[in-house]
This record gives sequence, C-alpha cells and structure tokens, in this order.
Amino acid sequence: MRTQVVIIGAGPAGLLLGQLLHKAGIDNIILERCSAAYVLGRIRAGVLEQVAVDLLAEAGADARLRAEGLPHEGIELLFGGKRHRIDLHSLTGGKCVTVYGQTEVTRDLMQARADLGLTTVYEAVNVQPMDFEGEHPRVRYEKDGEVQEIACDFIAGCDGFHGVCRASVPKDRMRCFEKRYPFGWLGLLSDTPPVSEELIYAHTERGFALCSQRSQTRSRYYLQVPLTDKPEDWSDAAFWAELRRRLDPEAAERLVTGPALEKSIAPLRSFVTEPMRFGRMFLAGDAAHIVPPTGAKGLNLAASDVGYLAQALSVYYQDKSDEGIETYSAKCLSRVWKAERFSWWMTSLLHHFPEEGGFHARVQEAELDYMVHSLTASAALAENYVGLALH
Repeated sequence: MRTQVVIIGAGPAGLLLGQLLHKAGIDNIILERCSAAYVLGRIRAGVLEQVAVDLLAEAGADARLRAEGLPHEGIELLFGGKRHRIDLHSLTGGKCVTVYGQTEVTRDLMQARADLGLTTVYEAVNVQPMDFEGEHPRVRYEKDGEVQEIACDFIAGCDGFHGVCRASVPKDRMRCFEKRYPFGWLGLLSDTPPVSEELIYAHTERGFALCSQRSQTRSRYYLQVPLTDKPEDWSDAAFWAELRRRLDPEAAERLVTGPALEKSIAPLRSFVTEPMRFGRMFLAGDAAHIVPPTGAKGLNLAASDVGYLAQALSVYYQDKSDEGIETYSAKCLSRVWKAERFSWWMTSLLHHFPEEGGFHARVQEAELDYMVHSLTASAALAENYVGLALH
C-alpha cells in the first residue's frame, strides 16, 4: 500500500490535517489505535479561536459549527467576591472566541472525511513509524491480526502525548521542557443551562473554579483539587456545593444543578518538545506540546500546527519547494511558546498555591486588580485569549 502522507492519530488534529491535505489534492491515510466510538467519547475543551474556526471552514467542516457554535465576546474574572468583565471584542478590534465542544469538532471532521470516502483505519495496533530520517518512510501496523505496511512520502504524528511518534525518536535528537502543577481540575459535565452567558474564571481562597459550557443546555464546570483526589471521592452533591462556595452570591443563586454526565480529574502540566520535525516525520498537537487548560489553548494550538503543516506540504507538492518543511518546526514553536507563556501565566494568576504563602496570594490579588483596571493589561489578556494571528 502507498500514499503521500500517513497521519497517525484520528483526533481533531489528525482529522483536520487529513481534510486540509485532501483539499490541496494530497492523498493521505489516517491510522488510529482506538475505535471511532472511543475517540468520540473523549471529553475535551470547547473554546475555539478564530484561527481554528477559519481552518475548519477551509476544511469544509464548519456547517454545524456556524449553526450551533456560541460566539463569546467577553469573559468574566471573579476575585474578591466580585465579577469583572474583559471585553474581548472591543479590546481586540472585533475578535471573539466560539464555544463549540471538541467532541463536536471531531464528529464533524469524521463525517466530512466519511462523506469524501477517505481512508481511516481504526483499531490499528502496534503502529510503527519507520525510516522517517531517510527518503522513503513507511508505517507498519496490525489490523485484525494481520501485519500491514504503508509506504509514504511523509508521516504526521498527531497521536497525542502518549503516542508512538514522539516515542520513536531517539532521545538524543530532541529536547523536552516540562512543568507539573501541584493540583488538578475536577471536571463535571451536565445537561443544565450555563450559570452565565460567558465563561467565569474564579480565583478564591478555596481554589480556582471555571464555569464553562458546551451549548445553551449543556454545561462544563471545573474545580481545582489536590492531585491525590479521585473522581469517586466527589459525589455530585459535594461538587455542586463546593462550586457554589467559589462563586459570587448572584452566580451561586443562579446555578442550576443536575446529575453528572461525566466526571474526571485532569492533572495540569506544561510540556514542549523541540524540534517538531524529524526528517520526514512531523509532530503536531499534543504529540509535541501540552498546555494547562486555563488558557483554552490545547485544541487551538493543534489546529495551528496542522494549518502550518498542510501549508508546508502543499508548497512541497505544488512548487517542489522544501521551504515550508524546513521552517515548520520553528514557525510552530514560536506560536507554541507564546501560548505556553499565556497558559502558564493564567494558571499562576488564578489558582490557589497554599505552599507559596501569603505574599504570593497578595501579589495575585494585586495583579488581578491591576489587570481589570488597566486598559493596556486587559488588552494584553484579550489579545492572547482570542488567539494570536498565524504568520
């Protein structure tokens, strides 16, 4: 079997890349170790930057997003018992973000690929990217007990943090940077109306909280919890009671509770691999970098990575030029590190760090107060939150 590009991983990054390459006339096959149902069952973020929205439009997978996505022109910061609105729209010259669940993005991309009759191999096990440092890479895998091999020009590693692509690179060929945070996010998904039209980021002495949403009838809430906690330690009633304690009185009164559709705890980490290209294999999305979810950058960074990669491969095939391939890693990492900085800053600003003591807490309060009363500081937050432009 042969194709031009083998994409490993059928999450939103791999699926989006497959669509963009197809639109550019580049053949591709996607390999995914899990079932389609499992991929769709993963609960992830849901705040899209304009760059991600534009790439989904370019991929021909934005019809439902346009109909059902919720444009948000602001966010609210809650501290000292009061909410303060950051007007993203006015501070960025008319930009906004769109709330639309990552599961729905994945579903739309899967459907678009199926409609075109493009090949996705689910439950492909023992996937091995091979010979990617040479001119003739290939990918070996097993399906239904049989070993298969695909010859290709390039391999795209869109297989996540624990995927095989980064693991296949000799450790002396890359440098990894990591920061782990001493807490996690306990998330609860419920079929209840959101407590607020816009997202609420809450900084309290009891810990951070986030009030998010997936639609007008489905909400996603988060609580900062110790890493030692487990989801089963938290009943629905205990979650709702603690969330109320971290909200201002008006929001606490408006909060509509209901049974959890899903409850999980995610540890927070920052992680970057340099470089993001190894010969004819490219890393994209979580395979190359992880951000804490505070800044809503994970899915958006994955989208911008594959946007750069699709562009680079289009130039290679259409113009017979290696320029885009040679600059792929540097372009991605320039954007990645800015998003890492912003996500680290948001995490450091909004979470409770009891081990840091009272001085740290007072500095957080001062910075929050400065940010909401300084037009320049508010604009810097807004510019990063809606997403930096692709260059």
